[in-house]
Amino acid sequence: MNPNPLLTWEELTERLDEHRKRGEKIVTTNGVFDVLHVGHVRYLQQARALGDVLVVGLNTDACTRRLKGESRPFVPEAERAELLIALRCVDYVTLFDDATPVRLLEALRPDIHTKGGDYDVEALPETPIVRGHGGEVVILPFTDGHSTTDLAERILNSQKN
Repeated sequence: MNPNPLLTWEELTERLDEHRKRGEKIVTTNGVFDVLHVGHVRYLQQARALGDVLVVGLNTDACTRRLKGESRPFVPEAERAELLIALRCVDYVTLFDDATPVRLLEALRPDIHTKGGDYDVEALPETPIVRGHGGEVVILPFTDGHSTTDLAERILNSQKN
């Protein structure tokens, strides 16, 4: 079991300062990670491979409802955090309640911030923040056919038959 609990931003910045003192590269990502699936795991493993420490910014339940609708999340934030922390590739998890991770990234100052999919790096609100601290933003490919929305649709369709 990963000994690193769900951390506040303050606790996390202190831990990351220790990693920086050792010359370790900090990688961040963020998302809802509702109904953890193989696409998430592959993405997180790719993100972790870019550095020494992987931090996941996890959308709170309230934020998830604002972004995804009242039926989400399917899994409460504490349980989503526990699942992420249990993954070998994830070093730390922290919650954030904003529509974008900009304030979180201002606090964490990662060397690399990753996003999944076909985002345009230049259009992301995170990019100026990450670059302003000397970091870079990297887009990692999605695993086709593996998304929480796809999984939810398959479950619903299986109940109709």
